[in-house]
Amino acid sequence: MTLTPVAPTDVATVVTTLEMTRRPPARPLPSAPLRLVAWRAPTPSAYRTLFARVGTPWLWYSRLVMDDAKLTAILADPQVTVHAAVDPAGIEVGMLELDHSLPGTCRIAYFGLIPELAGRGHGRWLMAHALALGWRADTQRMLVHTCTLDHPRALGFYRAQGFVAIARTLETFPDPRVSGLLPPDAAPQIPLLAGANAR
Repeated sequence: MTLTPVAPTDVATVVTTLEMTRRPPARPLPSAPLRLVAWRAPTPSAYRTLFARVGTPWLWYSRLVMDDAKLTAILADPQVTVHAAVDPAGIEVGMLELDHSLPGTCRIAYFGLIPELAGRGHGRWLMAHALALGWRADTQRMLVHTCTLDHPRALGFYRAQGFVAIARTLETFPDPRVSGLLPPDAAPQIPLLAGANAR
């Protein structure tokens, strides 16, 4: 067994890739007090606001550091579809981003709800929509990635939906709390080892 040191300014995680190669049987969509709406060409600012609300507890950061031009190009790509989960008051409380840019493949690029909605069954509702939208006529497989920084039930959730783990990779990246990209109290379950507010 080998232990690989990680700089105190970095975070390391194990990423698991999961695959679904058969369209699941058609089922009625679960009921929920939410609506899923197509979010066509959101502004980078609006997108990042929802991205941060959903992903800060899990140290999502990639779209926060991406420049506006690159993010706008991704969101405008006809092979990428972004949907927002909206509550009865019309407030965005979750996101679903599907990427069909690889032939025959739909990748769930981002999937999540704000932390206040955890444990209420809304994840199954959102996944039912993801599968219904992802399995187009030309789709031969769906992919999703999760990692050890995600919600502790994420891997089990994806497997319960019919995804099968096919690969593991290691990823390290600068801790976004050290740079101030995310607040120092974000993701308290992941120790902050460097910076003035290390804990």
